Order: sequence, then structure tokens, then C-alpha cells
Amino acid sequence: MYDRIKGFRDFYPGEMAARRATIDGLEDTARHYGFREIATPAVERAAMWTDKSGDEIVDELYAFEDQGGRHVTLTPELTPTVARMVVAKQQALSKPIKWFSTRPFWRYEQVQQGRQREFYQTNVDIFGSAEPEADAEILAWAADALTGLGLTGEHFEFRISHRDILGGVLETFDTDVDTEAAIRAVDKSDKIERAEYHDLLVSAGLSADQAGQFDDLVAGGDLEEVVDFADTETVTDAVENLQNVLAAAEDFGAREYCTISLETARGLDYYTGVVFECFDSTGEVSRSVFGGGRYDDLIESFGGQPTPAVGVAPGHATLPLLMQRAGVWPDEEVSTDYYVLQIGDTRPTAARITRDLRERGHVVETDVSGRSFGAQLNYADSIHAETTVIVGEQDLENDEVTLKDMVSGDQIQVPVDTFPGDHDRPTLEDFDA
Repeated sequence: MYDRIKGFRDFYPGEMAARRATIDGLEDTARHYGFREIATPAVERAAMWTDKSGDEIVDELYAFEDQGGRHVTLTPELTPTVARMVVAKQQALSKPIKWFSTRPFWRYEQVQQGRQREFYQTNVDIFGSAEPEADAEILAWAADALTGLGLTGEHFEFRISHRDILGGVLETFDTDVDTEAAIRAVDKSDKIERAEYHDLLVSAGLSADQAGQFDDLVAGGDLEEVVDFADTETVTDAVENLQNVLAAAEDFGAREYCTISLETARGLDYYTGVVFECFDSTGEVSRSVFGGGRYDDLIESFGGQPTPAVGVAPGHATLPLLMQRAGVWPDEEVSTDYYVLQIGDTRPTAARITRDLRERGHVVETDVSGRSFGAQLNYADSIHAETTVIVGEQDLENDEVTLKDMVSGDQIQVPVDTFPGDHDRPTLEDFDA
């Protein structure tokens, strides 16, 4: 026996059916918004991450040297890949570029609730628009996708902020502050003790008093108070941009899900503007369900023309936790519309009926194992077949087949030549005259 590798998961048919329904819901909503599906490689050059984050990030990657001597890695996230793709065909692509995809990623990190080493995300991005409406459309897609899955405003909230508000406030302190380090500390603030959070702010260059003042200001979340404290063009512009995004989100139907939260920072350095995270409203799912934001400088950093961008990436490890908590996770079971049961030498007729039903778009199974009548009927029940079509030698001698409703147990004989006939989804009621 071989054990499954830690941090990697198997998905058996029942759970996969629920996951597929969830993924289809997210992707269908993306298509309705005009996002176009892309597919991307599982392996990229490791330099796409080490050049920006340093060689130490290799410890968090599934990186290796391939047989051609290239230093490569299994992709830990999508954003650098789509940036590379945009740069490669930037002049030929119509703007705005609206892309989505669902695929696995790999990071070598500590396994915990909602976090695996192989994980799946649905990424949704807009490239080529700096307008608040682009940010609002990402928020609206996320809200529509979640409500389409059965969630409501009682189940989730979007905590929204702006990176330049934090950066601008930090710059007002008369000290040499490592802004990125301080923002990363803010991003961790709800996961660590307050004393540890203050120590991180002090390590980033604030004095103890300044750390307390900064914490109070950020935790308060009052935009007017922030502008009064840091009356700079950076902060004023950021607050105005955040308010414009929220105004557009109101028109797009997503404002009711948004809460201003200056403690929402997003730890990745490439975020440049509005950022947001989705949380379980009850707090039972302890970590953010997913997050997103604006990253206007990334395309240029990959050698492309300046191109604003904004996106979001729901994860398929944390989203199920929210849906399960809310009671809207799809049933983890397979379902079958028809099982065509064979008794004796009836394969030609059973095969014809199976084909006809499949051509109508139904899920249809038939015996491929030479089993007995009882074994086939038990199997039909195990796959939750709604209707079993019994094709037996004795029935065919009378030019009939038997339809059995697997829920009620009722059954009737119907003419074999008229089944399924003109019926799109034939049931007992269609023939019980």
C-alpha cells in the first residue's frame, strides 16, 4: 500500500460532484460577466518568484531542476503567469482583458484547516482598466457567484480597504518606517496577539507610542479621521478612490456585502490599491475565505507596458468550509437518471434504449459486468438511479420493457417500440394511462 502524500487530497465521486457543482457555479457567473476562460501551465521558471521575492522563497515552492537544467517550480499562484501571458501578446489583446480559470497550485507550507499543499482556485482578473468600475465589477462578480451558490449577506462579508491609506498614514510618522513590513504586520493582525502585532510594528520602524496610535487609527476604520490625521495627497486620493469603488459597487449590487476595514491589507507586495477579503460573517471559519485587489504595477514589472489590473481568487479549500457552515454545500452523492437493467440475451435492445436516453442528455448506466437481476437492482439503488428500465427476455417476447420508479417502487410495462419515443424524460406517468 502507498500512502497519500501529506497536503494532497483525493476526491471520491460524491465529494467531487459537490466540488464540480461549486466550480461550475463560479465559472458560469464569470461567463455571464464576459470573462473568458484560459488555461495555464503547471510548471514555470522559478525566477518568476525568486526575482521578486528573493531566493528564500524557494523553501515555500515545489521547485526543482528539470532534465534540461532549468530551475523550475510547480506554480504557487496564477498572477505572475497571467502577467507573463498579457506581456507576451499585449498589443494584440483587446482591452479590458477579462480572464478566468480554475486550476491547482502548489506551495510547500504547513497543512492546516483550509490550507493544503496542493489547492485549487478560481481566478478572475481584469487587465487594462484603472477605473473604479473595474474593482466594483470584481466585487459584484464575487457577490453574485456566492449568492448563486446559495449564500446570503448573513453568511459572508467583504472587508475592503486601500493599500495607499495604510502606506500614506505610515509615511506621516517622523521616522524611517519599512512600509511593506508594517503592512505585512497589519495583514497578520487578526491572527496574532496584540502584543506580538505591536512588536512587529516596532520592528518595522515605529516607536511604541506610534505603534499604538497607528493601531487605534487603523482599527477605528473612520476615513474622515484618517484624512484628518494624514492630510496628504496620497491618503486623500486613496480614500476618494475607495469611496468611488464603493459607490460603483452600490450600483452594481455589491455594496451591501462590503465593510470598510483598514486592517485588511493583503500580505503580497504587488498589491497597489483597493484590496478586499471575504470572511464568514459568524467567524466560525476562522480565516479569510478568499481575497483580491488591485495590482497595477505587475505587468510593467514583467516587461510589459503599464497596465492596471484587478482580480480575485476564491479557493476551493476554504469556500466549502463557508458553504458547509451555511448549509448550502451540495449533496455529496452521485445521481443517475436511468439504469437499463438486462436479463438474459437482451443486449441489443438494452443498448439501443441506453443510446436513445443518452442522446436526450440524461445520465444513463447499464450492466457491463454480467451481474444477476438482484445485483443489478442493488447497483441501480446504490447510484441513486431515479428510474430503472428492465429489459428482460420474457418482456421482449411481449414487445415490452418494464419501467420501475426507484423511489416509490412502482413499475409498469410499456411497449418497447415506443420507448423512449417522443418523451424527453420518460417516467411512469407518461405511460400510465
